Amino acid sequence: MKFINITKANIDIDGVPAIVLKPKLDMDTYPTVVFYHGWSSSKEHQEFRGSVIAGLGYQVIIPDAMHHGERGELDYAASENSGFFWRVVLNNLNEWEKIKTYAIEKLEADPDRIAVAGHSMGGFTSAGIFTENSDIKTCIILNGSFNWLESNEEFKKRLNVHMTKEFKELEQEVENRNPLGRIDNLLDRPILILHGEADSMVEITPQRDFYEKLRELHRVEGGLRMVSYKNLDHFVITNMLEEMGKWLDIKMAEV
Repeated sequence: MKFINITKANIDIDGVPAIVLKPKLDMDTYPTVVFYHGWSSSKEHQEFRGSVIAGLGYQVIIPDAMHHGERGELDYAASENSGFFWRVVLNNLNEWEKIKTYAIEKLEADPDRIAVAGHSMGGFTSAGIFTENSDIKTCIILNGSFNWLESNEEFKKRLNVHMTKEFKELEQEVENRNPLGRIDNLLDRPILILHGEADSMVEITPQRDFYEKLRELHRVEGGLRMVSYKNLDHFVITNMLEEMGKWLDIKMAEV
C-alpha cells in the first residue's frame, strides 16, 4: 500500500467537535469515512487510526461523542453511569444527519461514497447509523455489535446494572432501534465485522449471532464478511486496519 500525505483540521459541526483528516489529492469530491470512537475515548485518541485510513486516500471525519473529549467527561467506570452508554449511542444516531450534510456541503464529501466505521461504542453507533440510512455505502464495525439487545444483556450481567425506571425506558428505545430487529434494512448491503475472540468488554457472541442470521439471508457474494482474531481482547490491531483498507478499496469503488 502506498500512503498519501494528509492534512488535519479541527472543526465544529453545529456543536459537534470533530477532526478532519484529508488526503492531499486533487479531487472534486472525496470518498469519506466517518469514524466513531469508543466509550471513554475521544477523537484525538482515534487520530492515528484515522490517519492510516486517510493515508490510503479517504477523507476521515472523527467526531467527539456527547460526554467525551471536548464535550465533557463522566466517571466511565462507575456502574451508575452505565446507562449513559446507550444515551451516547442514540445521540450519535440523532446527530448523523447534520454530520453527513456538513461533510457534503462543506468538506466536499462524495454523497455516493460515504462509509461509517467505529470501534467499541463507535461500532454500536456505526451499526445503528448504517441500519437507519440506506444511502451509506458501507460500514465497518471493530469490536462492536449489531445485536444490541443481546450485547445489552451481557453488559448488565458484567456491570451489575441497577434496573431503574429510567434505564428500563432507555432499554425500550434501544429495542426499538436495535439493528438486528430491522435486519431487512441490512440485506445485501456491504458490511465488514472485525472482532477479537477474547474480547472482555464487548463479548463476540452477540455479534457472531447477528452475522450468522444475516448470512443466511444475504444474496450478494462478498458483501458480508466477519473476521475474528484468536486470543485478541478489546483492541484494534494493525491487521484490522489492513482489512479495513482493503475492504474500502473494493466497496467504495463499486457502482
